[in-house]
Amino acid sequence: MAAISLHSSYGLLSSRTSSMEPTATSLNTCTVQQPRAALGRLHMLLHFFAVSALLYYRISNLIHGSVPLLSWGLITLSELVFAFIWTLAQAFRWRPVVRTVAPENLPGDEKLPALDVFICTADPKKEPVVEVMNTVLSAMALDYPTEKAVVYLSDDGGAAVTLYAMKEACAFARSWLPFCRKYGVKSRALRHSSPLFVMMRGRFWRVMNSRRKKIKSSQIMNFSREMWRRQLRLRIPWTTTALLVLRLVIYDNKNNEGAKDDHSKLPLLVYMSREKRPSRPHRFKAGALNALLRVSGIMSNAPYTLVLDCDMYCNDPTSAKQAMCFHLDPKFSDTLSFVQFPQIFYNISKNDIYDGQARSAYKTKYQGMDGIKGTVCAGTGYFLKKKALYCSPNQEDEFLEEPEKNFGFSTKLIDSLQALTGKNVRERENLSDATIEEAKKLASCTYEQNTRWGKDIGYSYDCLLESTFTGYLLHCKGWTSVYLYPERPCFLGCTTIDMKDALIQLMKWASGLVQAGLSKFSPLTYGMSKMSALQSMCYGYFMFTHLFSIACLLYGIVPQLSFLYGVPLYPKVTNPWFAVFAAVFLSSLSQHIYEVVSSGGSMRTMWNEQRIWMIKSVTACLFGCFDVLMKYVGMAKANFRLTNKAIDQEKLDKYEKGKFDFQGAKMFMIPLTVLVLLNLGCFIGGMKGLISGGDVKEMFGQGFLSSYVLVLSLPILEGLIPKIGK
Repeated sequence: MAAISLHSSYGLLSSRTSSMEPTATSLNTCTVQQPRAALGRLHMLLHFFAVSALLYYRISNLIHGSVPLLSWGLITLSELVFAFIWTLAQAFRWRPVVRTVAPENLPGDEKLPALDVFICTADPKKEPVVEVMNTVLSAMALDYPTEKAVVYLSDDGGAAVTLYAMKEACAFARSWLPFCRKYGVKSRALRHSSPLFVMMRGRFWRVMNSRRKKIKSSQIMNFSREMWRRQLRLRIPWTTTALLVLRLVIYDNKNNEGAKDDHSKLPLLVYMSREKRPSRPHRFKAGALNALLRVSGIMSNAPYTLVLDCDMYCNDPTSAKQAMCFHLDPKFSDTLSFVQFPQIFYNISKNDIYDGQARSAYKTKYQGMDGIKGTVCAGTGYFLKKKALYCSPNQEDEFLEEPEKNFGFSTKLIDSLQALTGKNVRERENLSDATIEEAKKLASCTYEQNTRWGKDIGYSYDCLLESTFTGYLLHCKGWTSVYLYPERPCFLGCTTIDMKDALIQLMKWASGLVQAGLSKFSPLTYGMSKMSALQSMCYGYFMFTHLFSIACLLYGIVPQLSFLYGVPLYPKVTNPWFAVFAAVFLSSLSQHIYEVVSSGGSMRTMWNEQRIWMIKSVTACLFGCFDVLMKYVGMAKANFRLTNKAIDQEKLDKYEKGKFDFQGAKMFMIPLTVLVLLNLGCFIGGMKGLISGGDVKEMFGQGFLSSYVLVLSLPILEGLIPKIGK
């Protein structure tokens, strides 16, 4: 049998437990951030009373007062949406935790479980090959037993340049990785230089640069499938991506037997390009990950896997052992599905203006969700227990009932799945031709037909955000997860540096999350019945937060037009109710400042987040919600939009100077431009009205709102004026 397993008997580790107070042999610790939690709950209570008073004022005046029904009704609707999203967000603040690990307390390397690394790429133009190879190189350099580590690269683009580059990267790794291990170099991806070894590393840089030139020259040639087909002298149908590459195991770690020492050993390296046909759905990245699960099942069958975006390289080789501090802890191991590391980007400028993630706030949200049985899966930089994708906790035999119906007719794959439960465990064999042929079958576009792949098995196909949605379903099944934020970033990625790419990426997220939130899997209905209310609220926030766009659109039109025509929407400054509105504004602003500063940010970071929040709310999020509506009425279909990771020098220069670049983002700029110009015109007209005899006390609230938006819009106007001049 070719069914194989890299399982190791590492014992129960019963003495190694996780607790609030670390012991001499503890693998990890968990500390509740008590001051932050207490302060958050106090603020939550005070803000709740202020928001309740504000809504009471709005609704009571709308029902019983003599106010303009249309303008007051729209502004009340927007404030109800704000209140709804704010309520969901409070679950993150209930019990924030911080975790630490002690990898030195792990058992010896011979007792560590095996680990697969999954890396996915799809387009060498949008995902530069050099960046992909950097990720592959860093994954091969993990501080983990090489005989228990396997690196898989899935290339959905089927690009010959990617295959060629992988061979070149492997050749370079044979010289570079032994050097890193010998001298303890941590930054093993070729991005940062160490002062201690700059001369030695310079030699390797020259080698790699020569290989980069080869890769780039090949990339310029722009291989088409037809050219690739002739090059390989094969007759492959035009509708088929070449599966022959599955037999190209770039490096088999069985060759390590002749290595002089452990420093010279490399892990198994496999390139996979699955079959894709226009007549068959290929399910985008989720389909690629499921194909990797099947292929790896018969080639290495490690119980754990690290999933990485192709541009997210390993910055700390000890990340795998840090994750194992949770996976091997008996207190977690029965129900733990994945360990999530933060997404941190190496190319963020100090003048970063495209921080659409509001990363300081997201750190606090991830830590807050970690305190209530599991954080969200970010899609990259997480160590996953494969078994979690097949069954519920403590029900290992569940997925082995009717295995052919669930997993397909592959006896080798079914044998490998039995090994995940500790049954029929086999030592790894040399990769045979029969194993390679079976791998081709498992990666074919017809294998999943009439199976449960993408439904109950593997990554879900119900949402284009496959990892986030699959993580949500895992929590619904009873699995848990943890979030580890170490001092040294374990993974570093490349973020978008121009407005167009940032907004396209955000629109994809908004569309996928809102669609999931409105589906039968909504966290407010389905989730509430499967997990705790607090955890459901957290997922509800992620899925419904983009509805902010509707409220922001109304807030960007109604108060401004009312200010222009002298229609009051807020109480007079001398009215006690004005203090309620002022309290809500100042309370929200102070909370944002606290989250930014406590996460290591500055006031400039806070101001940039305010600006990008306004921009994304009326552009990408709005288009994402509109895209969901189009799908529901049948006017659009699901479409995967690959984020462009290629760097343009002109855009990079503008980004580093903190300037907005709207080039190529015409579609997104229409609502933003209209709202900015509308606000400017209404502000000028409204101020003229006040100067000519208007009631300043009555219109102060709208005037302040319009001026605040105007100040936020100044960089946007700077970006629009040169474009208008052209």
